[in-house]
Amino acid sequence: MKSNEKNFIKRLQRQKEDALEFVVDTYLPLIKGITHKILLPVQNDGLIEECVNDIFLSIWNNANKFHGEPSDFKKWIAAIAKFKAIDYYRKATRKVEIISDEFHISTEKSAEDELIVMEDREELLKLINQLEPLDQKVFIMKYLLGMKTEEIGDKLGLTRAAIDNRVYRGKKKLQQNATKISFGGSAI
Repeated sequence: MKSNEKNFIKRLQRQKEDALEFVVDTYLPLIKGITHKILLPVQNDGLIEECVNDIFLSIWNNANKFHGEPSDFKKWIAAIAKFKAIDYYRKATRKVEIISDEFHISTEKSAEDELIVMEDREELLKLINQLEPLDQKVFIMKYLLGMKTEEIGDKLGLTRAAIDNRVYRGKKKLQQNATKISFGGSAI
């Protein structure tokens, strides 16, 4: 027997896999919408997918606890999705708070830190100067001036993909050159 709108709840409660497939096919957009809306500030697509999977696992494990009309099933799984997503949000934000509490970052830089930064910057400029002229411009705009890829593309008349490719290849070349020259202990 195949699950359909009339029998999927009973089949889900009897742990029939085709009923879970029916639930996934039918309610995935609803569940993804709820979790995405709640977890969007976390900016972690992997966490959203993990939460969606956990929601379906909860529906599977708790199907016997549903004792309502078939019309209420959608509300039931929406509530599960909402509270699971809120739990994931709390865990994710708690981890960020714990990490920031553990690492007290001093905003004041010592003279030694400033000197190290200046030396690293000089060495980085020497390495960048070994790149092709167009790649030099891309790296200076992106990493030293902090420009966005789109801005760089507009200024240089290149596509976003071309800029990204130049950055990728340039990083590889810089890394190779940095290992040839002892780069003062810091890596790119």
